Amino acid sequence: MTIRIVVADDHPIVLHGLEQLFSVEPDCAVVACASGGEEALKAVRLHKPDVLVLDLRMPGTNGLAVLTQMRRSALATRVVVLSATNEDDLFEAIQLGARGVVLKDTASRLLVQAVRTVHAGGKWLEKSVATSAVDRLLEREAGIRAVAQTLTPRELQVARMIVRGFPSKTVASRLCISEGTAKLHLHHVYVKLNVNGRIGLIRYMQRWRLD
Repeated sequence: MTIRIVVADDHPIVLHGLEQLFSVEPDCAVVACASGGEEALKAVRLHKPDVLVLDLRMPGTNGLAVLTQMRRSALATRVVVLSATNEDDLFEAIQLGARGVVLKDTASRLLVQAVRTVHAGGKWLEKSVATSAVDRLLEREAGIRAVAQTLTPRELQVARMIVRGFPSKTVASRLCISEGTAKLHLHHVYVKLNVNGRIGLIRYMQRWRLD
């Protein structure tokens, strides 16, 4: 069975190299090349490929935005993400549904192997990426436990709504409490987490991915 592939990278030389790489594989066929995120999304919707090989860092609509749109649209195409470095965004890419992560300095034969593995229903993570992802997950779980032991459920509700940009009046309305009570909960959150105001709270919640 031929694996139908869309490749997406904003560097023309890399894009051409990816196309050539898969063109010599008897079980692979590149059905479209995209130089940006929007073009990649259009190609996926049009051709419905088995696998999208996606550069994570592209100007405009980047790889994470592509993954987000694919999840919202419930597109069946499986994604192998390409990255130049073992960056923090890779953890988010995995959370958004990427089935494979390959660093650009990896041997080309391993990229082909990754695509075959993902197409077959498996997952492919570079060892360093997998280790980093596990570390981040454990760190996040530790943060969740720490906050759960510190804040009451209602305080956590208020904190998350504030991080999402809701003013105290809206928080109060949605939780069916007075604005004064909402502000009191927020004050307790600031004190318990030792943060300075809304900006400090946002940074804290985003750091531990509790938003």
